[in-house]
Amino acid sequence: VLLEAGDIVPADLRLIETATLRVEEAALTGESHPVEKLVEPLPDAELPLGDRLNMVYKGTVVVRGRGVGLVVATGMATELGRIATLLAGEEDLKTPLQRRLSRFARRLALVVLVLCAVIFGVGLFRGEEPVLMFLTAISLAVAAIPEALPAVVTVSLALGARRLVSRQALVRRLPAVETLGSVTFICADKTGTLTENRMQVGRVSAVGGDSPESGIPSGGAAELLHLALGVSHDAERRADGSIHGDPTEAALLEAAEAVGLVKPELAARLPRVGEIPFAPERGRMTTLHRTPEGGILSFTKGAPEEVLPRCRDRRVGDQLLPPDDAAVTRVVEEMAAAGLRVLAVAVRRLPEAPARLEPDEVEQGLTLVGLVGLHDPPRAGAREALRLCATAGIRVVMITGDHPITARAIARELGILAGDAGRVLTGAELARLSEAEMAAVVAEVRVYARAAPEQKIGIVKALQARGEFVAMTGDGVNDAPALRRADIGVAMGRVGTDVAREASHMVLLDDNFATIVAAVREGRRIYDNIRKFIRYALACNSAEIWTLFLAPFLFLPIPLLPIHILWINLVTDGLPGIALALEPEERHVMRRPPRPPNESIFAHGLWQHVVWVGLLMAGITLLTLAWAWHTGSAHWQSMTFTVLALSQLGHVLAIRSERDSVFRIGFLSNPALLGAVVLTIGLQLMTLYVPALTRVFRTEPLSAGDLAACLLLSTIVFFGVELEKWMIRRGRLFREGATP
Repeated sequence: VLLEAGDIVPADLRLIETATLRVEEAALTGESHPVEKLVEPLPDAELPLGDRLNMVYKGTVVVRGRGVGLVVATGMATELGRIATLLAGEEDLKTPLQRRLSRFARRLALVVLVLCAVIFGVGLFRGEEPVLMFLTAISLAVAAIPEALPAVVTVSLALGARRLVSRQALVRRLPAVETLGSVTFICADKTGTLTENRMQVGRVSAVGGDSPESGIPSGGAAELLHLALGVSHDAERRADGSIHGDPTEAALLEAAEAVGLVKPELAARLPRVGEIPFAPERGRMTTLHRTPEGGILSFTKGAPEEVLPRCRDRRVGDQLLPPDDAAVTRVVEEMAAAGLRVLAVAVRRLPEAPARLEPDEVEQGLTLVGLVGLHDPPRAGAREALRLCATAGIRVVMITGDHPITARAIARELGILAGDAGRVLTGAELARLSEAEMAAVVAEVRVYARAAPEQKIGIVKALQARGEFVAMTGDGVNDAPALRRADIGVAMGRVGTDVAREASHMVLLDDNFATIVAAVREGRRIYDNIRKFIRYALACNSAEIWTLFLAPFLFLPIPLLPIHILWINLVTDGLPGIALALEPEERHVMRRPPRPPNESIFAHGLWQHVVWVGLLMAGITLLTLAWAWHTGSAHWQSMTFTVLALSQLGHVLAIRSERDSVFRIGFLSNPALLGAVVLTIGLQLMTLYVPALTRVFRTEPLSAGDLAACLLLSTIVFFGVELEKWMIRRGRLFREGATP
């Protein structure tokens, strides 16, 4: 197969000939810059994919040079095909919310059936009409089931997805919105997510010397170095402002422009008259330029180990000094340890252009003028997002195709690793671990370098086996199987492949890690609001059950007719319940740890709240019934009906926060809920005072005094829940449920 710049590699190839061949392999390896290829045999047959420099793979792109390769694999036998096999073998997992709601539905259905049977039996035992008791039991079954829950969940997730789109996150699968709130581990791809996916000059260094300013090029050295950055490459800035060219050369062009050197002006002043192109086996490149004085100025840049042996001196400021390889090597090692890709830049003055551009003749007797360190800079906001993850109890793991030294430096810069502490595990080391050893290390390792696709899946599975909920980010074809396997897969929208996006649950439109953190915040808010609805609906429904269940044992008549039960269930559960989906997030939502994956939806005091509030609401309703019944009131049932309905509205206002007082968060912070409560009160009053409705509901208009009494009794639940939250804030009740 013959390869040229712009070609997509059609199969896995063993290279037998190359000429400045560079291949973009990010889709397979995650490597942030094109890889230079060679033809020589490699010493180790087990090298990671990113280190197999004499191979090119199906689906990768030739960005420079040309080459010839022999086909060694096609179709499903290629590395791309192997990833497709891994992808086909992974199934989607249920979200935490789906699991919790499934358990909740099964238990609630069993409890409701038992209670309805008991109430029906007790009614028959008391001598009530079988038809009335049957209708009452059926109505109670309908009332006990929170029918609005599917609507509330769907509305919450849809509104959350809409908010996330405005924050540059596109949700492909609706349940994924809430899943983010359960995430305990985020396995983040470095390139393009934590970093900007573009090369940038991060440091420019002098080549040693005794002067105080020797760390930064100055004088003639600085001028020559900047000239090299400006003209000794093939990158160009187009009319639309974009840069065309190799990412490394584009970074050099930007660095030159930052000091005021514009390439077209430099090219006119120093026209190129010759070039010795880059070759992987030489590791360097040289361009020759005619100077205004008539001589030739050559610039050579490349790997320090290739350039330094060809230098006879070094320029420090305006001085020429003897070579000092030890000092220069120390600077190179320091820059490499900081994760920088180091280029050495040297110059040579010639009286005229050589007749033949022989590398061994031109690239000798050079003067070293400086060292340039390039890196893929962290994204703006990435450090703050990582800090917020730590505050929220979410551990971030960085997985990259880069070299371990580069991976450690970036992780240290981002704050994932503290100093030199922390282990960086390579793909080769991962391959040697057993399943037991893998399970032991995944909880501690925060950086993986040179990881293969199946190893990414292994990392996700090992974390899931420990009970963690894992989010995985990625953009390449190699990331797709892990994206599918993760509890939530997050693909990149700008640079991500179609395969990665199709395997994901969510797509980042701006490829920014900070967007994931915003989505986690939204997921937590949604789950909180769903819990609030369940707290509200079950407490109100249990109040209806307790009212009907206890009335016979207190020698009271049946408090409510079936139509009253259905009305309360339809109106008071429906509108205010759905409006809870619009509740703003709780304070400190990102200062609490993630929910344990197996945690019940009733955890943190929810079931205790349902029990005591249900009993309190039923007690107030039965007290109203007993008082009206024993005083001979003709509309005792209307008063009972009204107190139960309005008590539930007081409850929904009080549970808007699990911890903060409603007077602190303000009644107007959720205008939709306030409007729903006002509307429901109006509808309830219509059943009492509109003649057409009083006949349907068999109610009677209440006097001003009776209505005032009903309103006063209905506020008891509101203040009772406010007292509960005050006790939670003081740490006296349900301490395990208090929000930090």
